[in-house]
Amino acid sequence: MRMTTRQTKANVLFMLCLSIIAANVHAEFRVDEATIAEIHAAMKSGELTARRLVEMYLDRIAAYDQNGPAINAVILINPSAIARAEALDEQFARSGLSGILHGIPVLLKDNVETADMPTTGGSLALEGYRPKADAFLTRKLRKAGAVIIAKVNLTEFAASGITKSSLQGQTLNPYDLTRTPGGSSGGTGAALAANFGVVGIGTDTVNSIRSPSSANNLVGIRPTRGLVSRAGIIPFALTQDMAGPIARTVEDAARVLDAIAGYDPEDPTTAWSVGRIGSYAGAVDPHGLKEARLGVLRSFFGGADIHRDVTRVVNEAIEAMRRLGAEIVELEADIDADELISEVSVSGYELDAHLSAYLSATGTAVGSLSDVLASGKYEPMLEGLYRRALTRSVEEPEYKARLQARLELRDRVMKLMADHRLDALVYPHQKRLVVPLGEDQVDRNGVLGAITGFPAITVPAGFSPKTSSAPLGVPIGVEFLGRPFTEPVLIRLASAFEQSTGHRHAPASTPPLMQQEP
Repeated sequence: MRMTTRQTKANVLFMLCLSIIAANVHAEFRVDEATIAEIHAAMKSGELTARRLVEMYLDRIAAYDQNGPAINAVILINPSAIARAEALDEQFARSGLSGILHGIPVLLKDNVETADMPTTGGSLALEGYRPKADAFLTRKLRKAGAVIIAKVNLTEFAASGITKSSLQGQTLNPYDLTRTPGGSSGGTGAALAANFGVVGIGTDTVNSIRSPSSANNLVGIRPTRGLVSRAGIIPFALTQDMAGPIARTVEDAARVLDAIAGYDPEDPTTAWSVGRIGSYAGAVDPHGLKEARLGVLRSFFGGADIHRDVTRVVNEAIEAMRRLGAEIVELEADIDADELISEVSVSGYELDAHLSAYLSATGTAVGSLSDVLASGKYEPMLEGLYRRALTRSVEEPEYKARLQARLELRDRVMKLMADHRLDALVYPHQKRLVVPLGEDQVDRNGVLGAITGFPAITVPAGFSPKTSSAPLGVPIGVEFLGRPFTEPVLIRLASAFEQSTGHRHAPASTPPLMQQEP
């Protein structure tokens, strides 16, 4: 049918209005605190491309990582990030989103292997070392459409909780530049808090996904042992090592878990996940605390003055859970986190054997932990830990006794949850605030999940009082721990708490940039 002149003018005017609206929406898109769902919606509407998204994050890294507050989280920007984004844009033009992480910039802890970039563990001893292949986890991320935007700092070889390495130095906490960002995945945590990427990957041998999540007002998931492959990750202690997502929201963390979970023949523990993998993003539920039974592990709370801020905030969080429909069960179980570290954790016994086996396969000049020490290319604060590791062995009777104690602890926690009909245990991730620079992390509770291998999720619970160095206060995280392979339950609980309380706020030290049109 032929259109009249009036109809033609009306159509032109209509299309012009749409163009103006689209331009205005485009101009209003802000990368700060953007979620995966928001980014994909912007891509589908034509407001955003993967290339433009990567450029926005690179601008923030340039402004704040070595300049401004100098967070010092990024070891290496991926030189192929722009090209990867452009290829994804071309693919999107042909067939839409390529996967659940299409175009999403991911920050990767630098103990996860990448064939196209060095993998150093933060150590000068491995500077420039490039593996022959991606880690299984890296391949899963790329298959889901992710862009690895940068490799980020960690405590060297993931050896402690302050995120300081011989290669990169000390990473700062964006919420309080006088404090550490937790660790060992503090580069991931600080960079995500500062909006250098959308989501990230951490690893966790004792606390190391959940510690930086708690310290940087983020969500961190330590999955059930066997849900995510550790193949291609520099090991610390394989009995306790795990990898998992860190994100600004529960839903984004769940989406990453959907992408990386699964069986890998190179990691036999992942055989336990077959038939037990859920839909993690699908578990997000704003009403998920209704009729839940939560056991408050009071032995994981501190009673001294230095613990007061954390205890207050987590108690308030528990009361919020009660108001949201959860039944709160007070537990007086005699489980002490410090005793678990000193008497049950096997990390100090496995370090030499497991790290040395990895180093010997690199073909570099350092084929063992002893070689690292002999080279002098290590972070000085870790020398005592390394030397103690050389005096311990997986052949010792004490090591075997700890493995037995680990099995007994697993049964004990399962019985505790069964006796009280609990969906999860709840407690502060650490009893006191993350420590000032130069101090060692103490009073952390993540060891329970690390030793048992049970899943745990840490979410923002609030802040300490504001100070001159912490204008929002220091972030405090609350942790949920569940039975093996109950990540959907934990995500349901955590998402309900998160969405009802809204404790996530970006740090003042890395504010939004003035955006330029592409």
